Amino acid sequence: MNDTLALQADGLTKVYGSGHTEVVAMRDASMRVRRGEITALLGPSGAGKSTFLLCVGLINPPTSGRVAIGGRPVLDGPRALVDLRRFRRENIGFVFQKSNLIPFLNAVENVQVVGELIGHPPPVARRRAIELLDALGVGARASNRSTQLSGGEQQRVTVARALANQPSLILADEPTAALDSVRGRQVMELFRDVAHQHGTGVIVVTHDQRALDVFDAIYQMEDGVLARAPALAQSECR
Repeated sequence: MNDTLALQADGLTKVYGSGHTEVVAMRDASMRVRRGEITALLGPSGAGKSTFLLCVGLINPPTSGRVAIGGRPVLDGPRALVDLRRFRRENIGFVFQKSNLIPFLNAVENVQVVGELIGHPPPVARRRAIELLDALGVGARASNRSTQLSGGEQQRVTVARALANQPSLILADEPTAALDSVRGRQVMELFRDVAHQHGTGVIVVTHDQRALDVFDAIYQMEDGVLARAPALAQSECR
């Protein structure tokens, strides 16, 4: 496992509103994720998990705290230290509960478009897209549109799309919520393999505790407070 930090988040706090309408959605949250490491983020609805992902995903910066991705400082509180849109496009991959594939493109085109967006020539972007689909076991479905793919296949294409920019960090928000237990575990194992084989840091927000043995680290969030699960608790999941 690579000791380089895919994510270093320190003291993230997110406050909405002010005065009597002030709501603290996240308080002093810190996390370390190494390249090649897969981390689970657990917690009930409304705990602040999505707020955390939006902050470290450079979509909604924190009120205070610092974020570095791939060893590069990117946020100091709400102040951007880089071009956030460009940095996000080139260094972070996203996977959500729904695949959000472009319906009029086939599988390979859905992956290829990401490479083109970050400046790769179409032949290069297409070659990487095909390699990723093959590696994730859906190469034979490359010419199929999303409506012709099963739920599990769609998620594999989505993971391939998230890897197209060779990201330092992948953020997955409830990626197995719409899948049955067998396919859900397969997707979790897929994320583990992606982290370990591609050297990417992966954070998976999940309510499903049946597959926690695939994770290298586990964090829990409640009432906006983030804490790493004790080593004993993690070892019991394995």
